[in-house]
Amino acid sequence: MAEVQTVYSLVALLVFSFPSGSAALQPHIVFILADDFGWYDVGYHSSEIRTPNLDKLSGNGVRLENYYVQPLCTPSRNQLMTGRYQIHTGMQHQIIWPCQPYCVPLDEKLLPELMKEAGYATHMVGKWHLGMYKKECLPTRRGFDTFFGSEDYYTHARCSPISALNLTRCALDLRDGEEVATAYKGDYSTELLSQRAISIIKTHKSNKPLFLYVALQAVHSPLQVPERYTAPYSFIKDPHRRLYAGMVSAMDEAVGNITLTLQQQGLWDNTVLVFSTDNGGQTLFGGSNWPLRGRKWSLWEGGVRGVGFVASPLLKQPGTVSQELIHISDWLPTLVGLAGGSTNSTKPLDGFNMWDTISKGLASPRLELLHNIDPMYIDVAPCPGRERQLALAQLVSRDSWANSAFNVSIHAAIRYSNWKLLTGYPGCDIWFPRPDHNSSGPGPSAVEPLKPVMLFDVEKDPEERAELSARFPAVVDHLLARLDHHQKTSLPINFPDDDPKCDPGPTGAWGPWA
Repeated sequence: MAEVQTVYSLVALLVFSFPSGSAALQPHIVFILADDFGWYDVGYHSSEIRTPNLDKLSGNGVRLENYYVQPLCTPSRNQLMTGRYQIHTGMQHQIIWPCQPYCVPLDEKLLPELMKEAGYATHMVGKWHLGMYKKECLPTRRGFDTFFGSEDYYTHARCSPISALNLTRCALDLRDGEEVATAYKGDYSTELLSQRAISIIKTHKSNKPLFLYVALQAVHSPLQVPERYTAPYSFIKDPHRRLYAGMVSAMDEAVGNITLTLQQQGLWDNTVLVFSTDNGGQTLFGGSNWPLRGRKWSLWEGGVRGVGFVASPLLKQPGTVSQELIHISDWLPTLVGLAGGSTNSTKPLDGFNMWDTISKGLASPRLELLHNIDPMYIDVAPCPGRERQLALAQLVSRDSWANSAFNVSIHAAIRYSNWKLLTGYPGCDIWFPRPDHNSSGPGPSAVEPLKPVMLFDVEKDPEERAELSARFPAVVDHLLARLDHHQKTSLPINFPDDDPKCDPGPTGAWGPWA
């Protein structure tokens, strides 16, 4: 009897000595975020660019084909880290520039903080882009045990205008923890960052669950890559596209190396790996979203429908394709739920726990998705036929919905079920041709004029070619009412002027100054 009691005591000790969910049951979570990776630029979307590692991982996992991100990097990263729409953090306009004195609000509870509370070791490698004007904004103060991140591919410097001083300054933008890292000049960042991620995996103690966030600079401009990666693409005529293809191959190799290390270290069988782009491809620098309309900076599908997948031996239905509606804000509740953690300490979330949708193929709990509401929007990238933006402004007063509660001149978009509504100027609206093809879509002169209110059935028409507002006015009324509802819950835009005190000096480094 005493022996039975001893065994019972040992079992009780093992069960109750860990935080929610034992370490043996908590999966390791690796989240890899690509930058400016276009819809067409992954091999399994029939691209001419070869991505064997992404193809194999996603083919054995779950490909997310109705998955949405934001049209720019800061907004996507903000929603990934908070699980909340950017209108609820005051960050609905553009990105954080190096000299702007703000960051993700410090009263927001971020994903790595929640993972730490669940007992995880938390590490970040790569691009932060969520504010750095004071130390409290840095990744190591927002939940990450370690951070290693850079900007330029080789020099690791970033050039940025300082409007308050009327000058442009170039300075080092690479930190190891909170210290400036000066020893890596000339190391290609995709390889450098993946090597740091591999080092973290190799030195991780398996008795603790791992959360590793790898935010690659690839495949954002500038177009820089070692020549060995472009050699297989001599058949691509466009030099920008050829360099971009090499950068994609370097990224694909990095993802493959990270995954191989997880396998070699015996972690893979208990790992969930998520791959996502942060926004649509930038056609100005070799990216392609064909056959989707638009590009980065726009609310068209080419700006917000993202390449994404989950790979894991823990999936209940591996080797499948999901068409369920999923958004980047859903990762926080999904991953914290997987970790056995709690979101009770966060502000109200806009994301949903999608694990059963992804793993088991159940219906998405998400019926609606707010893409954005930005009254200050300006499309800073030149677009063929951009004069239509001016014509659009003249049409607002004559539009059928000009007197609706929601101001239809505002740059906004919302998705509900199969419907997508856009108002104001959504951004560059061209169907950019398939790379090395010249007849994939109408040229700028052939595109129908934009309207202040546009409705599309994006399930039947993901290319957004058939505008349906006149045929379904009741749907338009409903979605305008939903936009009005969301706008009433939004915070004022936080987009401060540059602070001249940010100037790092000609030989300094970007970093906290306040």
